[in-house]
Amino acid sequence: MKITLICVGKLKEKYLSSGVAEYVKRLSRYCKLEIVELQDEKTPDNASLAEEVQIKNKEGERILKAIKGEAYCIALAIEGDMLTSVKLAEKINNLGISGLSHITFIIGGSLGLSDEVLRRANYQLSFSPMTFPHQLMRMILLEQIYRSYRIINNQPYHK
Repeated sequence: MKITLICVGKLKEKYLSSGVAEYVKRLSRYCKLEIVELQDEKTPDNASLAEEVQIKNKEGERILKAIKGEAYCIALAIEGDMLTSVKLAEKINNLGISGLSHITFIIGGSLGLSDEVLRRANYQLSFSPMTFPHQLMRMILLEQIYRSYRIINNQPYHK
């Protein structure tokens, strides 16, 4: 299985870079992982709703261009479905069993994802109704993908 993470923005904190690198290493035994970092747009203080939509649309255009072929796309969105770790593992496993060989997870910028990206997504996943920094979300997502593969392979993992 190939897993791609499309992420808006670069990791800036060393502790996040270290955590992401650790999960990239751990996942290498289960899947082919690619992380695509896209440029984020600067959001001015007190941006109007129209400006925010324009920013999300610019980032969305970059995201849509980065999606390869017929990849199954899972967009991280507060409005999405909340799954347990076991249910996420089942989803990943079932996609593979059904013949899909490429899953793309999409993490938007600080304002979220454009409507176009949400329409392109095959599935919307929420980790919580709370908002997390998109840089931290990258590490959390990688941890959950790793946990999924441990569950799929009936291997022990911290609960």
